[in-house]
Amino acid sequence: MERDLNNTFDVVVVGGGPAGLSAALILGRCRRRVLVCDTGHPRNAKSGGIHGFLSRDGTPPAELLECARQQLDPYETVTVRLAEVVDVEQTSRGFAVILDDGSCCAGSKLLLATGVVDELPPVKGIERFYGRSVHPCPYCDGWEWREQPLAIYGRGEKGSGLSLMLTLWSKDLVLCTDGPAELSRAQRERLALHAIAVREEPIARLDGTEDGLLRSIVFANGEALAREAMFFNTGERQRSPLIAKLGCELDEKGRAETGDFAESNVPGLYIVGDASSDVQFAIVAAAEGARAAVAINKVILREASLI
Repeated sequence: MERDLNNTFDVVVVGGGPAGLSAALILGRCRRRVLVCDTGHPRNAKSGGIHGFLSRDGTPPAELLECARQQLDPYETVTVRLAEVVDVEQTSRGFAVILDDGSCCAGSKLLLATGVVDELPPVKGIERFYGRSVHPCPYCDGWEWREQPLAIYGRGEKGSGLSLMLTLWSKDLVLCTDGPAELSRAQRERLALHAIAVREEPIARLDGTEDGLLRSIVFANGEALAREAMFFNTGERQRSPLIAKLGCELDEKGRAETGDFAESNVPGLYIVGDASSDVQFAIVAAAEGARAAVAINKVILREASLI
């Protein structure tokens, strides 16, 4: 969906996931000129379904995004482009945005909905299972693996905490630390109290089906541990370098710090979705996008002395 509009917009939205498209919808309904730039590589692309999204629970991610893009069609002031924003500069009138095809556009306001990238555990074969039976979020995927034998990949407090949380979904849990567990005596005792075994042997690889269903974790000593799924807690990073380039303040977890309405410390710059949120659900991202859109519209109205 592309329209031949000129290259000056009220708002440029970087990222076409639930947060960015939700913001574009509200801004479109306000008749704001909006450009949405998206690379087409969402964080949850390999997931079988989006969970916890009221009225859309279990919907495949691509289907949800396609529906969202189609619902932007009536709003003639909104343009969606499959393009990567490779550079941004702050100007006296807002922001100059450079796309990967060399074209340039301008936006009075900039909304970043660029998301994050999961740091996968360094285990051979994990890419095949990521999103199908290896997951970072038990809220998103724990229910699908309820009462199944599960593994947790992690060390120290993070590994222990994720293991204890997963007792909500299964009682057959094994914490695999892929080397020294880095657990305190108290943490080991809590795990033992809930019958959570700890395996510190180095992991050689993951085995399973061609379509990404885990069957076992194979240790370096050749022993295999039968598991149906694995959850990990090895961190994440910002997908886009634009947040750092523009000088946004980050918290200790590397997420962008924002105010109540998604405004950053950089004037005119708003950040929504997983890039700034601790609760990383698609439905929360959509809500944040809508709320930021209202805030942006009010700022533009105020700048025009209309409120």
